[in-house]
Amino acid sequence: MFHIALYEPVMPQNTGAIIRLAANCGADLHLIEPLGFSMDEKSLRRASLDYRDLANVTIHPSYDAFLEAMTGKRIFALTTKGSRPHTEPTYLQDDVLLFGPETRGLPDEVRSVFEPDCRIRIPMKPEARSLNLANAVSICAYETWRQLGFDGAL
Repeated sequence: MFHIALYEPVMPQNTGAIIRLAANCGADLHLIEPLGFSMDEKSLRRASLDYRDLANVTIHPSYDAFLEAMTGKRIFALTTKGSRPHTEPTYLQDDVLLFGPETRGLPDEVRSVFEPDCRIRIPMKPEARSLNLANAVSICAYETWRQLGFDGAL
């Protein structure tokens, strides 16, 4: 399938919802430390309910460790500073969707190393604020899965 990666997430409710999403669409979820919460935090458990055992979640101790684990995979950085919409790339098995923390997005030093074609965005009205992280991940994950023919779905 494909991969969802959260760079230094800070809100356990969003991560819990994304664990549930990953379980439902078959994506592997990668959490890049430091995390802004503990993995046993009550709000994380409540949001992910009984999906935690159904999701493949890997915690990486650093961004460098994450990059090493993703060697050979295409990574798309999701950012409001993206050069093209999330629907434009043709996604492949094993592609990675990388999202920044809720409070600030991907930092410049992470975002800037990606080629413009790999910096993508979700179209929004110019006066609107950024979407909630769990909503943004859902939008992009389902577009990726759709392009992959909803592999594994009912």
